[in-house]
Amino acid sequence: MDPRNGISRIMEQETVAKKTKISYPAIGKGRYGAVYLGNLHGDNVAVKIFTSKEEASWSREVRIYQTVMLQHENILRFIAADNKDAGTCTELWLITEYHENGSLFNYLSDTTLNQEALFKIAYSICCGLAHLHTEMIGIRGKPAIAHRDIKSNNILVKKDGSCAIGDLGLAVCYYSKSNTIDIPSNERVGTRRYMPPEVIEDTLNMRSFDAFKNADIYSFGLVLWEVLSRSNITGTPDDYAPCFSEMVPHDPSIEEMRRVVVVGKRRPRLKKEWEIHPFISPICKIIRECWSDNNESRLPVLRVKKTLHSLLHSGDMKI
Repeated sequence: MDPRNGISRIMEQETVAKKTKISYPAIGKGRYGAVYLGNLHGDNVAVKIFTSKEEASWSREVRIYQTVMLQHENILRFIAADNKDAGTCTELWLITEYHENGSLFNYLSDTTLNQEALFKIAYSICCGLAHLHTEMIGIRGKPAIAHRDIKSNNILVKKDGSCAIGDLGLAVCYYSKSNTIDIPSNERVGTRRYMPPEVIEDTLNMRSFDAFKNADIYSFGLVLWEVLSRSNITGTPDDYAPCFSEMVPHDPSIEEMRRVVVVGKRRPRLKKEWEIHPFISPICKIIRECWSDNNESRLPVLRVKKTLHSLLHSGDMKI
């Protein structure tokens, strides 16, 4: 069966690929496709290109991005999806807004953060995650969505220093009206370094949407630690390194993560000077409660958002 027959049914703009000029080489690479800088109608865009054998992954990500009421300033903005005959294969395109600062991973590698920059990043990621996790009831409502692969590489840094969450291909949706969870066929997913204990152990309750949300919160706690590690509030920060870099290799196996996270119950180090700083100490408390071993005891994202909002006002910061 020609994959283009199924593809055309969900196209919104079938000629977008012809109008978009791609620059090579790729500016990024994800689990299912490479990302290129493109130009559409004079504006820079990001173009994620899948091969036809990854049609299911492409189709799901497009469908998630097209969810009604998904649009939010802290969620990567979807522009269009299309397909293109590349001669020997069919390319499947997913086009989103482009952010020249790149991923949070790259940004933290090159940038140290003052207090306002740290809070802007932390609060904007939290707002994006809160929007995903929140169901909106009504004719033009949206399901609650759990991301399942929160990490610094899947978060983009905007020109103003705030962030947008991207890469929704592994997300699950919860529909309260029918009490159903729409789960992709691949169950134990995500990036091993950021997996919570219950995902590493393959014990996550697949019938509980709260369990999926709480797994996101664990990963968010690790990202928050990475952001905090690059702040200059308490002195010169260390060079950027992803969470657990001192404990596992660059591309850890499930077993290596299990030994550290599940058996050893270890987490990245929270420095003593962070713990006594008036503004950083509450963030350390948030991080601890986010990366708890117990899925059910982790903080709800709206609680984290409220706490960060209070810290912003108490510090008289403008973000």
